[in-house]
Amino acid sequence: MPHIMIRGNKTRAKGSIPAAGGKASGFTLTRTDLSDIRFEDFKGKNIILNIFPSIDTPVCSASVRRFNVEAAKIPDTAVLCVSMDLPFAHGRFCAAEGIDHVVSLSAFRSPDFIDHYGLVVEEGPLKGLLARYVVVIDKTGQVVFGETSADLAEEPDYEKILACLSPEKKGAETTPTKDQLPLERCVYPSTAEDSRLFHDDGPCDDGRAG
Repeated sequence: MPHIMIRGNKTRAKGSIPAAGGKASGFTLTRTDLSDIRFEDFKGKNIILNIFPSIDTPVCSASVRRFNVEAAKIPDTAVLCVSMDLPFAHGRFCAAEGIDHVVSLSAFRSPDFIDHYGLVVEEGPLKGLLARYVVVIDKTGQVVFGETSADLAEEPDYEKILACLSPEKKGAETTPTKDQLPLERCVYPSTAEDSRLFHDDGPCDDGRAG
């Protein structure tokens, strides 16, 4: 059973995140208007899955706010912000923050997503919620990045994540040397920018892909 860190304390989790180099699995998630959205709806785009415990915590909301800014700069890329929060919470949060470049989604009725992308906290006050991690899928449907934050109290390493989709990185991937292994495409040690875990401020989306 995997472990994650919450404020420096080791905590049990269940499930796993996709490893770089593998083929992405399909999924269905729920928009803020309660309609379904599927993996296939983003065909031909890069996908950044920003997955976190709850939109009502400060680090989670900060990550959505930051990705909302970055998503506007990245062509042919959809940023999906996913948690177990109900769609109503996502919608409320996004309306208040004016977030319109990411897609805010709930996994509350998505067993397929939990099976293939779910790393779920197994103990403590966050039991039953998703951990904090990011998965990046390229236009061909291949996972090029999959990593948890070093601690749930830390934001993702945005520069590292965005580097996976930079033209320089993608160009380098098309001509690997014989010594390079597929899993080395975008695998880095787990470090992330420090932040506090619980204080309210936030962002999300109203269901529009950006």
